[in-house]
Amino acid sequence: MSLNALLLLVPVSLALAHLLHAPPLWVFVTSALAIVPLAGWIRRATEQMARLAGPAVGGLLNVTFGNVAELIIALFVLTAGHTDVVKAQITGSIVGNSLLGLGLGILAGTWGREKQVFRREHAGLLSSLLILSVIALLLPALFDYTERRTPAAGRHVLDERLSLGVSVVLIFVYLANLGYTLLTHRDVFALDEDDDAKPAGPPWPWSKALGVLVGATAVISVEAEQVSGALEAAAGRLGLSMFFLGIIVLAVVGNAAEYISAVYFARRGRMGLVVTITVGSTIQVALFTAPLLVLISWAIGHPMDLVFANPLELIAIAGAAFSVDSIAQDGETTWFEGVLLLAVYALLGLAFFYLRATSP
Repeated sequence: MSLNALLLLVPVSLALAHLLHAPPLWVFVTSALAIVPLAGWIRRATEQMARLAGPAVGGLLNVTFGNVAELIIALFVLTAGHTDVVKAQITGSIVGNSLLGLGLGILAGTWGREKQVFRREHAGLLSSLLILSVIALLLPALFDYTERRTPAAGRHVLDERLSLGVSVVLIFVYLANLGYTLLTHRDVFALDEDDDAKPAGPPWPWSKALGVLVGATAVISVEAEQVSGALEAAAGRLGLSMFFLGIIVLAVVGNAAEYISAVYFARRGRMGLVVTITVGSTIQVALFTAPLLVLISWAIGHPMDLVFANPLELIAIAGAAFSVDSIAQDGETTWFEGVLLLAVYALLGLAFFYLRATSP
């Protein structure tokens, strides 16, 4: 109920932006916070549609709409021409889901318990996919480094072409993974019955689920446009870089629903589902959201490549992937592992905060 109270910020943010013409910082903060409960309602509507559609189609709906809030925010920021902020948001989502989201889930779920267990096979598949997708994301940056003696204009063209090719391959792998886990091998990788978090009560009718999904998506689009419009002014007012707002603030706002769900299910002993939510969302960002944004950027005339030129971003992405892989090895976790994940995220956040190479 407390999260739904943030829905009051929807009319407040609209009034601040269009009636009172308030300072951009106020618009940015209220609009960003208003997205959090809306993302939660998208998740609820998707879960209800999944109940009606069955396991295979339901799984497809969950992975398709799982990151819709984040995608909408990124699209508006991309349309404004802030490609570096979008790439920072991609990095922040990968790092945030893997370290912050999973760390919060582990800490909440094991607090007062000796440990929690989950299926090693399912977690192993997710961690393997994560490492492979991270390698694919690091490739354009390594390619750019090897071509550093090429004139800047020519190197930029090569980076864009490679990014387009990598994006197509990653989307293909993502679709193949959906077919593998939802169709051909869904019995192997299905969650145990104890981990099956079905919503309580009777399912919503199709009309209600679809209406909530469409309505929440539309309102998020309005709020995301306001966030994008106030981004640069808010960064200057706060004395922060736009890079930091993208990699920490926008990434956390876009994925807040996943973090809340992770904590909720972890407290109920469903650690397998927590791993699926957090790591699965990370994989979706790496294999689908980021490549899709590259393709869309070309269509709208603001080309974006996948070159994460900042070494700190590369270290953060690789470190998050290998941290998840190490935790998934034994199929169990304790509260101290959650603390370690949160500590790594805090350290990266400090480094991003003091980083000024990408200041506005």
